Amino acid sequence: MKHVVKTLSLTIGLLLAAGAQAKDTLPPTLPTQQDARLQQVATSSHVWNGVTVTKDGRIFASFTQSEGPGLELGEVGENGKITPYPDNEWNQWKPSDPEHHFLHVNALRIGPDGNLWAMDSGNTGIGTGAKSVDGAAKLVKIDLATNKVIKTYLIKPPVLKPASYIDDVRFNGHYAYMTDPGAVGLVVLDLDTGKAHRVLDNQPLSIDHTPIYADGKKLILPNGKEKRVGLDQLEVSPDGKWLYYQAIPGPLARIETRYLNDASLPAGEVNKHAKKFLDTWSTGGTAIDSDGNIYASDINTRSIKRITPEGKVSTVVSDPRLVWIDAMWVSDGALYMPSGQINRTPATTGGKPSTVEYPVKIYKLSLPIKPSPIDHP
Repeated sequence: MKHVVKTLSLTIGLLLAAGAQAKDTLPPTLPTQQDARLQQVATSSHVWNGVTVTKDGRIFASFTQSEGPGLELGEVGENGKITPYPDNEWNQWKPSDPEHHFLHVNALRIGPDGNLWAMDSGNTGIGTGAKSVDGAAKLVKIDLATNKVIKTYLIKPPVLKPASYIDDVRFNGHYAYMTDPGAVGLVVLDLDTGKAHRVLDNQPLSIDHTPIYADGKKLILPNGKEKRVGLDQLEVSPDGKWLYYQAIPGPLARIETRYLNDASLPAGEVNKHAKKFLDTWSTGGTAIDSDGNIYASDINTRSIKRITPEGKVSTVVSDPRLVWIDAMWVSDGALYMPSGQINRTPATTGGKPSTVEYPVKIYKLSLPIKPSPIDHP
């Protein structure tokens, strides 16, 4: 009997251990063959998380700080040389002058006005006690002709919360929408008045309800806790009617922008108009084309998927080189994809040494697509 009990206990223990391991991993379906259509257009010795491209081919990238402090915003020039942009001074953090120095550029894009816009998160991380820094959270407008900053929109309290991490930005007329996965909500900025307000704070579709998986492994913070990221990705439909958004692990939700733009509406009134659009996957970044198709990376399968306005999903490209594709960019006839390998950095592997394979790369895929005019020049 003792032998039976011992065997039964061992079996239960193994099952429990297997169950625990199953929660930390998913069976990844990773591609093994390279897609000949992919073109490598840039490389970097520092992990990046976003790309934007001008009509005349100038390439800019934002650099995550998952490896530690360094370059924030750069222009990719000939022979792969990356130049701090708009200059070295802006890329040197100075606590005494947060308005004129980058703390952590987390997103960038060429706006519909043809200027380069950089989103400074105003924080160095999400969770683990990270706090926003007074005066650091800002949307910076840069003139590409003069390479000079021409306007800065500061995001201040009470719109900026102690845990805020202003993550990404999209445009819709004179409004800019900015995700805040740190405090879990959306910031709406009136570019004409400079006034901002918050919406969708901790609304059920804003919150991350499941873990994040990349290459079959759950993302873990250096403190051993699961990495959780709420409202993160966002896109505006080409007609300006809808804002699509999701926490990194999904699902994809949407809401009519008229409810976001009206600062007089109570939070409860806005929240009830947010609806789930589609069950999606863990994604590093998105982009949208002129037909309203959303391109969302699947960081667990190293692929890019297309979501039509009707909610139909198809795979655009799958390739072993597409390791954590982050914020993408649609140009006339091509999709640009930065492979940041963020899932291989200590910030997502429980503090383990980096396994990033340098240099990281930006890929280009030729497609019969055009950019959305509401958010592109």
